[in-house]
Amino acid sequence: MSGHSKWANIQHEKGAADAKRGQVFTKLSREIIMASKEGGPEPDMNARLRLAIQKAKDARMPADNIDRAIKKGSGQLEGEVMVELTLEGYGPGGVAVLVQAVSDNRNRTVSDVRHQFTRSGGAMGEAGCVSWIFDSKGSIILKTDGGDPDELTLEAIDAGADDVKQEEDVLEVITAPDQLEKVRKALEAKKLHVESASIEKHPRTQVELNEETAIQVLKLLSNLEDMDDVQNVYSNADFDPAVVDKFASG
Repeated sequence: MSGHSKWANIQHEKGAADAKRGQVFTKLSREIIMASKEGGPEPDMNARLRLAIQKAKDARMPADNIDRAIKKGSGQLEGEVMVELTLEGYGPGGVAVLVQAVSDNRNRTVSDVRHQFTRSGGAMGEAGCVSWIFDSKGSIILKTDGGDPDELTLEAIDAGADDVKQEEDVLEVITAPDQLEKVRKALEAKKLHVESASIEKHPRTQVELNEETAIQVLKLLSNLEDMDDVQNVYSNADFDPAVVDKFASG
């Protein structure tokens, strides 16, 4: 597993802790609201909503919260008017950064995201300036739980995975976006420990960084992810896993 993937997994684990104080639940609720708004309140007819609900369940979000978010998105309950934003820019070292947000105040969110880019020494760019670097892929995080990683990799490929990346006791299973649910169900049928499953943006090319610049980029990504309006943050930084560990423990 690359440093980029390792950082994503650390953020996932951090998210599980953050859920105790509600920030992650808020972000999950907003994703459910937007999915329900876009494709309707029936999960069987709305793949995005099915995935959003599963992510919420993975984070142990209460069923009442999930139901309320679905109703808000479909107009059955009143709620704030939410809009989706994709913001792009460059961080330290020329790293491409893609930010997905859901907000009830577009101007506030754009201003706050721009501030984070600027304070890091980077700059927010025009729409499309870096999005072309990223492809959408399904990403399933598996815990090995003491199992043989090579055997688990073969099982994941047998289940339909396009690729598998390994880091310590974690495997990242990569799929085509439309195969994510199918592969997850196949892995769970094999009694494998699926930690999470989501559609992620994967960079086509990556930028190598020295330690100092990598720490600056990690700080930018972390600050962006800590914003309530921000749902996801992606970059094409090629992090050394040791630097990711250093930053995460700092």
